[in-house]
Amino acid sequence: MASMATLFVKTPSPSPSFPKTFNTHFSPALKLSIPLASKPRTRQRLRISNALIEPDGGKLVELFVEESKKGEKKREAASLPRIKLSRIDLQWVHVISEGWSSPLRGFMRESEFLQTLHFNSLRLEDGSVVNMSVPIVLAIDDAQKRLIGESTRVALVDSDNNLIAILKDIEIYKHHKEERIARTWGTTAPGLPYVDQAITNAGNWLIGGDLEVIEPIKYHDGLDRFRLSPAELREEFTRRNADAVFAFQLRNPVHNGHALLMTDTRRRLLEMGYKNPILLLHPLGGYTKADDVPLSWRMKQHEKVLEDGVLDPETTVVSIFPSPMHYAGPTEVQWHAKARINAGANFYIVGRDPAGMGHPIEKRDLYDADHGKKVLSMAPGLERLNILPFKVAAYDKSQGKMAFFDPSRSHDFLFISGTKMRTLARNKENPPEGFMCPNGWKVLVDYYDSLVPADNGKVPEAVPV
Repeated sequence: MASMATLFVKTPSPSPSFPKTFNTHFSPALKLSIPLASKPRTRQRLRISNALIEPDGGKLVELFVEESKKGEKKREAASLPRIKLSRIDLQWVHVISEGWSSPLRGFMRESEFLQTLHFNSLRLEDGSVVNMSVPIVLAIDDAQKRLIGESTRVALVDSDNNLIAILKDIEIYKHHKEERIARTWGTTAPGLPYVDQAITNAGNWLIGGDLEVIEPIKYHDGLDRFRLSPAELREEFTRRNADAVFAFQLRNPVHNGHALLMTDTRRRLLEMGYKNPILLLHPLGGYTKADDVPLSWRMKQHEKVLEDGVLDPETTVVSIFPSPMHYAGPTEVQWHAKARINAGANFYIVGRDPAGMGHPIEKRDLYDADHGKKVLSMAPGLERLNILPFKVAAYDKSQGKMAFFDPSRSHDFLFISGTKMRTLARNKENPPEGFMCPNGWKVLVDYYDSLVPADNGKVPEAVPV
């Protein structure tokens, strides 16, 4: 995948024409928010500017210990009570330490936790409000609480007991799991993936405090070079002279419908007067549920999409977003949008049922498909972000390619669901020509082919990241 690294170092040049595949009908106007039935919320008027959007709180938070103080901090940590982090806990340390959750400076104390649960926002000392819709918390059990005792600091270590960080000025408070689950997901039904993975068996206490992180988090999986921090992304956008950054979050392989949405967005931004809008293609890299395609395979597939010219490498930055996935629909999509502000994005593309999933018990979607984009247009603390809702793309049988759905000729369109796509790939069957670039599809087929049946003839489940 070395070729994809050039996305971060190549000097921008005039963008070549997009592939003819994408010369289709688009919506004539760019809508920046969803109209409300009641009194409309005033959003900041769109302005063309060469400066990147400011991080939440006005300053990007980075929580790494200075090189000259690392020895001192390691000696200090040796005498502190130790808390062992799970893999998801470590991903949250990664998120906080690089500033994705700015202005948050550590795991949430109780006041921040309650504001997040009940207001989806945090009020700062100056009275301003920033969005924060998912709790970023660290759970401990009764034994760990007793071990901490009266200490005001704890050392955080990974599964191999390597020192990761010091958590200081700590506050320990009750972990009300049912309240947390109900407020975050809107249901307490059993079978919610993140709940099963990170909450159900977690401790009955939460510990908050300020983080001092010894070293940047690395995973040594061959993909660290794609994990650009908000500061590094801002530097890259500035180097490319971006006057607009539009972010596209995904946790699935890119098909030509996705590409259509992204290239059409850039076209519309150019029509609005922007000179060099840059796409942040930002796959989620933290915890995902077991039936999602693993990150390493998704990155291979994204590489082929760029190599095949489906997206333009000169105007695209591919980077990994380190956050774990909640599958919490309209609540979580606010977090996804807020984090991209901190990375420098002033436009956010949102589609059908963002961050959604099927109901864990009933045969229906857990969330209304349109609520995510409607909530983003009203969410407290996201007024500075321009929301780009897109029309539905589907396979147009009359043209043999992905196009925006036209209800007046609905019989011409074929909707290929994620389930259908996975079934085709598992069976080594090809989708209709024009659905996905051939080399990208081959990666998907190779992934399912790699899940070789065990001796009992059953295909093993993928392991969540």
